[in-house]
Amino acid sequence: MPAAAATAGTAGSGERLSATRAVIARRVSQSTREIPHYRLTAELNVSALFRERQRLNVGGTKVTLNDLLVRTAAIALTRHPILNAHFVAEEIIRFAHVDIAIAVATQAGVMTPVVRAADTKSAAALAAEIRDLARRARDGTLTSNEIAGGTFSVSNLGAFGITQFDAIINPPQVAILAVGAAIARVVRHADGTTVAPMMLVTLSCDHRIVDGADGASFLRTLKELIESCDDL
Repeated sequence: MPAAAATAGTAGSGERLSATRAVIARRVSQSTREIPHYRLTAELNVSALFRERQRLNVGGTKVTLNDLLVRTAAIALTRHPILNAHFVAEEIIRFAHVDIAIAVATQAGVMTPVVRAADTKSAAALAAEIRDLARRARDGTLTSNEIAGGTFSVSNLGAFGITQFDAIINPPQVAILAVGAAIARVVRHADGTTVAPMMLVTLSCDHRIVDGADGASFLRTLKELIESCDDL
């Protein structure tokens, strides 16, 4: 069979992008083309986070590990406001509150509903709001206002068994946190070794705005908060 005929016979049919997928394509292209990304990865012992989730859920409150991570990230961002910002037309715009965009996988593509003023809400309140936003994202009933204006993003693929990944910044935001699965690992310490749930998180930053020390300081604060759970 001639090569041309074989190629024609195996060609697939074209499919036009949906409006949502076209927007996603434009935004990720813009991000990778215009934003000088760098990534920092930290390993967290989430034993205390599991205990906090269990404590909260005893009373009937439904809180996930991701809800607690969002709560912790919001607290950390109040201490590192340079990451809770937009970069627009050579201007850094800082915000009084932390509005976290949560990446949600839907049939139409990834949606990012925003939890407003996440720094002011309890873990239980955040859990209820995130659950509602995720459900309506999958149902396609979010309003345009509910997916606009986030100041920072969190993307969690731990439920899919992914241990580590890099996320792309959603402009005009200047950072995004990628969260992997909690995996039981042997941890060495002064008294010997134990097995603990460990999690890798990767922070992608816009190097035009966020210096390496800024990103590292944020991750150090996040690690301290998660491993102590004192402020949750």
